Amino acid sequence: MIKSARKTARSNVIIMGAAGRDFHNFNVFFRDNKKYNVVCFTAAQIPDISGRMYPKELAGRLYPKGIQIFDEKDLPNLIKKYNADTVVLSYSDLSFIEVMHKASIANASGANFMLLGASQTMLPSKKPVISICAVRTGCGKSQTTRKISMILKGMGHKVVVIRHPMPYGDLRKQACQRFATYDDLAKNECTIEEREEYEQHIANGIVVYAGVDYEKILRAAEKEADIILWDGGNNDTSFYKPDLHIVVTDPHRAGHELAYYPGETNLRMADIVIINKENTAKPENIQKVLEDIKKANPAAKIMHADSEVSADDPAKIKGKDVLVVEDGPTLTHGEMAYGAGWVAAQKFGAKSIVKPKQYAIGTIKEAYEKYKQISDVLPALGYGEHQTKELEETINKIPCDTVIIATPFDLTRLIKVNKPVARVTYRLEEKGRPDLTDVMKNFLKNKT
Repeated sequence: MIKSARKTARSNVIIMGAAGRDFHNFNVFFRDNKKYNVVCFTAAQIPDISGRMYPKELAGRLYPKGIQIFDEKDLPNLIKKYNADTVVLSYSDLSFIEVMHKASIANASGANFMLLGASQTMLPSKKPVISICAVRTGCGKSQTTRKISMILKGMGHKVVVIRHPMPYGDLRKQACQRFATYDDLAKNECTIEEREEYEQHIANGIVVYAGVDYEKILRAAEKEADIILWDGGNNDTSFYKPDLHIVVTDPHRAGHELAYYPGETNLRMADIVIINKENTAKPENIQKVLEDIKKANPAAKIMHADSEVSADDPAKIKGKDVLVVEDGPTLTHGEMAYGAGWVAAQKFGAKSIVKPKQYAIGTIKEAYEKYKQISDVLPALGYGEHQTKELEETINKIPCDTVIIATPFDLTRLIKVNKPVARVTYRLEEKGRPDLTDVMKNFLKNKT
């Protein structure tokens, strides 16, 4: 049923999100904007987000009761219930087809469909900002950020990393979080996904900020940083106005750089584009990515890189029946069928890779049903204590000689594994010149 046009003092808005970009868009564009009345959020991608409230303490004076969060599947009914004028899409890693399906649902239900421009939600900083983003989840943003942070640290600079949000707990407590030690991870009850992004920075002596209120976070980080690195999540755009915008692409998913939202936006805005994982990609796919970069952003500088995979004990892999545990979001949001763990199993001569799907329980089993491309590996999902326990039980019931853990952090810090473990890590290795050290030297020269 098409709702009739009406005039009101404030336009009713529903923000579609996934507990990250949606809150940021609200904070910087809608919170104090008297033209709009945000009636609710919807949630997707992340389990157990719907049913919560965006708290009044963060929502501001126009929302004294806070804002309810509902499941995205209820969007048509919510548009009708709240007489919504506009639906604002505020999360990332969506194919263009999926974006337009969502637009069609909103339009058919009587609402406009809105995408905020990247620059409208970028906060300016008093300090130099380098943003590291990507065209898809799992391209190699984190390894690129780690490399740049250590280059800058080695040059004597105080670097602070600000990570894309993952506020899956108490939003009041998570408004502005600072992570400098492993104890901070436990104190803040970090999920597997949070630990994956924070732990290696901490191990490198780099302070990490994250949370909900990214203006508050920025001002806190500016007090202790010479240079701020934006460590992007999914394929989202930066929350801060960058002085240097680096974007990572993945030839294992050639063509995705021009087919996903807002990954193409990142590509078109990039100063530097890195084609990563060339050592394990097909030449024709590398060429496809190269051509797409030149077509979309001919002014961008292009760098080539390998993602070098290593194992702490290759002997535990060679000739063994192995279970491969991969970074969760790379397989789910990123739609990859495998990751660095699978590459390591091949590289170090595993006898076989045990298919884990038949052993999965609970929400881990549901993930296989939802993400059909996953078959040979196990996604390390752990958005809460219950799901982390299901992951542990799934791993421990699978018959194998060795568990290859290729998550960016040491998963055994959080769960107990009843079999030998081989940890797999990966690092960015640039090919040719200029490399990232040259890029940082040039950047600092121009900023001073």
